[in-house]
Amino acid sequence: MTKVLRPIGHEERLSIVDHLDELRSRLFVSLAVLVVAFGVCFWQNHALIKILGRALPHVSTVGQHGLAAVQKETATTRHGLLQEARGLAALGSDPRFSASEQASFNSAAHGALEAARALPANAPNQEKPITIGVGEAFTTTLTVAAYFALLICLPVLLYEAYAFTIPALNPRERRVATPVMIAAPLLFVLGVLFAYVIVLPPAVHFLQGYNSNQFDVLVQAKAYYTFEIFTMLGIGLAFQLPLALLALHRLGVITGSTLTRHWRYATVIIAVIAAAMPGADPVTTALEATPLVVLFLASIVMLKIADRRAAARAAAEANQPFDRGLEST
Repeated sequence: MTKVLRPIGHEERLSIVDHLDELRSRLFVSLAVLVVAFGVCFWQNHALIKILGRALPHVSTVGQHGLAAVQKETATTRHGLLQEARGLAALGSDPRFSASEQASFNSAAHGALEAARALPANAPNQEKPITIGVGEAFTTTLTVAAYFALLICLPVLLYEAYAFTIPALNPRERRVATPVMIAAPLLFVLGVLFAYVIVLPPAVHFLQGYNSNQFDVLVQAKAYYTFEIFTMLGIGLAFQLPLALLALHRLGVITGSTLTRHWRYATVIIAVIAAAMPGADPVTTALEATPLVVLFLASIVMLKIADRRAAARAAAEANQPFDRGLEST
């Protein structure tokens, strides 16, 4: 049986078997693309994990207060070793001692000086999250690779879904669906980039640094990467707000005036959505709510324009019978 891998026209008629065959083919293509993308992402997992680790604070083990304490202790130890080296060197040059004793003092002074030099100039930084379970490093790597593969394959998956559902759409509906299918992945990627660049660094720093002098702060790899990935996915989905409002407008549920009148309720709903996303702290919530408010305002402008066009189209259709009557006379 012929496999259909092209969009089917609205006028074409396919049997149930042909539709099932087309669905199977498109699922196979989607699965094949996901497998290839996953293989590439797993191959480059070190680079992907490094990308996710960008938001991790440079000091996650001891915190800022703990870092100061370690640095102070290190400086005190270095100073003590240097003082000991000077004292031993002075004894090594004292003529009251024999040559063998002077050699022993000089050797001890050299050892103390080398120990002082071996101390780190700064306290050790912790830039890598920890793993606890035996296979956690492997399973976490698989999870990171899978999520990145899904993100990379999103345009292909959306196209396959669009190509399968297009026969059910008439030409007018298709003109609406095509821009939506193009805008959806673009908005999603824009939301993911916004979360990665703007939201995650201050959010992670705030959460990891909060009250750090009272805790021995350690970052678990699985929890950390899951937090980052779900935050990016959540904000990427939240960036679909204009498309959701446009769909409600097409269904006749809302208009631009509706959004203008009820902007206070919309602001509260946006705040609730932002608070429900991962990382429900003041910094993350504010950073997540700000672009949603901007998108909501842009949606008001978009629906106002759509309302004007609809009104102009309705007026033109209403004048058509009158114009035909004039032509007939």
